[in-house]
Amino acid sequence: MPEWATATITIATFVFILVGFLGLILPIYPGIVIIWLAALGYGIATGFTTAGIFVFVILTLLMIVGSLIDNILMTAFTHKTGASWWSIILALVAGLIGTFAFPPIGGLIAAPLVLYLLEWNRLQDHEQAFQSLKALVTGWGFSYVARLGIGLVMVLLWGIWVWRG
Repeated sequence: MPEWATATITIATFVFILVGFLGLILPIYPGIVIIWLAALGYGIATGFTTAGIFVFVILTLLMIVGSLIDNILMTAFTHKTGASWWSIILALVAGLIGTFAFPPIGGLIAAPLVLYLLEWNRLQDHEQAFQSLKALVTGWGFSYVARLGIGLVMVLLWGIWVWRG
């Protein structure tokens, strides 16, 4: 492949990776998935070397973990407060529906609201329902930091892949 074509592909991939990373800073779209898709496009366009395949496998595992980490941490934090599994599951479903129905913030409003209302209805205790709500938001905060870190590692791994050829 001509050097100019490789350079163009690398620059275009880097731009998409930056867009993906922006999606991690302002979580209104799946930045981790965009970073992964950019790396996939880079590998297809430039050819997967042995090292490229190895890096891409790691990027794929990081993308899967990064895509699930918010649900895992929010669920774990919330369940520790005694919230019922039904309330947690319905809150996550409401968050998913809210995300698609009213992007970009529908899910951020729907999940905590549904969790609070279900727990308040179940326990008839505002304070305990609020503790579950705080735990959900705390889990989301930790997942935000985790995804940002995972995204940064993905960007660095892609950079190593490009650098090592």
